[in-house]
Amino acid sequence: MPRVAIAMLGLISLALLSGCATSKDELMPTNGMTMEELWEQGSTTGGYSHRTGSPGQRAVDDARGVLRRPIGDGEMRAEQTRYTRDAANEIYNQFSRLPNPDLVMFVYPHLAGGESVPVPGYSTVFPLYNKPQYAMPGEGARPAGRTR
Repeated sequence: MPRVAIAMLGLISLALLSGCATSKDELMPTNGMTMEELWEQGSTTGGYSHRTGSPGQRAVDDARGVLRRPIGDGEMRAEQTRYTRDAANEIYNQFSRLPNPDLVMFVYPHLAGGESVPVPGYSTVFPLYNKPQYAMPGEGARPAGRTR
């Protein structure tokens, strides 16, 4: 009985090792094309052949082709600078200020001091928090246009 088990174990291990004997090119043929050539082919044809497909699909593809336009250097720089990371952008995006609403307080007319000097009523404004509060990265951000 042990010989049969050893023989079966040997056959199973040979079967498993034979799976590693295949080559990458045999499993995933490249047809001799480089990655750059594949990319260029996909970008010019939209990833599929225009000859195949229904006339409606070809009309949609033609309409998309008309709408596509090259991006100029100025537009490309504008897009890149909008997404460029700098210190201020990182600080404001990661640690945004939480809203600090202004509170309005009305002080009623009263008498002040030892001589009972009359003080007229007035309103004053002060922030809810005495110092700015910041959100942790990923927490809620302040509303647009608010600085406090």
